[in-house]
Amino acid sequence: MCTSLTICEWKKVFYEKMEVAKPADSWELIIDPNLKPNELAPGWKQYLEQHASGRFHCSWCWHTWQSANIVILFHMHLDRTQRMGSVRMRIFKQLCFECGTARLDESSMLEENIEGLVDNLITSLREQCYEEDGGQYRIHVASRPDSGPHRSEFCEACQEGIMHWKPSEKLLEEEATDAFSDTSKPRVQAGFGYNFFSLRWCLLWGSLCLLIVYLQVSFRSPAFF
Repeated sequence: MCTSLTICEWKKVFYEKMEVAKPADSWELIIDPNLKPNELAPGWKQYLEQHASGRFHCSWCWHTWQSANIVILFHMHLDRTQRMGSVRMRIFKQLCFECGTARLDESSMLEENIEGLVDNLITSLREQCYEEDGGQYRIHVASRPDSGPHRSEFCEACQEGIMHWKPSEKLLEEEATDAFSDTSKPRVQAGFGYNFFSLRWCLLWGSLCLLIVYLQVSFRSPAFF
């Protein structure tokens, strides 16, 4: 039985998509609030979604806020002999920074965001459990702009030691790395594409200098008077 509208939607989308992706296998989705990153039972695989978009509601002061930095942890296992698979999921929560309440409330997500996140999960399932080419991950799953900087002191995932980036910060980091790589590469001489410091040009200049010296010595010789 679903504990919230968001969890019901997660299960609905997951079961529908897995029925299409792997109709011969039976999969279940279990919500596990005690799931720990990198603590895997034998045969289990892990997938971490770091940039989910959702809206949090504080049940104490009724404050609502949007976040594009929700972290979701998945542990996955496939029993090939029984053709049965299991996914355990934990959505990391955030504290309300208006009232500072210690209660970490569940988040709600738009249906289109959940579909994109389930697509990423199935991509990881194909790669790790079936050893297939999973396809393309959907990077930008947030349908609304982020409301501000991520506050790690209120983030349950950050308190668990999960380091994650905002998508915009990751793109800026990659652009800065690419720019640094470009500046470190040797550049071609400007102009008509000639490199006047190449071996060929050095030999030419050396030959011209020797010719000039030879002509000067020859003109100064008594044979010319």
